[in-house]
Amino acid sequence: MLHLSEAAVVQITEICDRYLDEPTPLMMILSDIQKEYGYIPLEVQELVSQKTGISVAEIYGVVTFYSFFSLNPKGKYVIGCCLGTACYVKGAQQVIDKFSELLGVKPGETTEDGLFTLDALRCIGACGIAPAVSINGKVYPKLSVSDVPGIIESYREGAV
Repeated sequence: MLHLSEAAVVQITEICDRYLDEPTPLMMILSDIQKEYGYIPLEVQELVSQKTGISVAEIYGVVTFYSFFSLNPKGKYVIGCCLGTACYVKGAQQVIDKFSELLGVKPGETTEDGLFTLDALRCIGACGIAPAVSINGKVYPKLSVSDVPGIIESYREGAV
């Protein structure tokens, strides 16, 4: 906890206190922390454990199980490439490989400038428009490898 500022400790404590009367508060607490900070590092998990009595192991298990929680900060633009069956069959692996090549990061990583995070997703429910990519909630349908450079450039230029 030495890395957390006093203000962060106070805010995380307040988040935990909001759910004192809940029988199973963990998901709500973690969700609020994720919304506030964008990720849930180990120091935060330890503080949540102290405040709730839930073991760090259980908290870590939840954070790593659900894809919407993150242990590390995300980039300004989170690129979620669907690799579900329909997308995969229609070339999603080549699309994510192109994003990876052009951004210089592997899935699960963030570019050094903090602009992009590349994530491999199992299914985003867009099977009819496969292969699909989601960037900060905006879905790009029927992508091809040749679409990737233009998409990256539009975000770098702030045109999106």
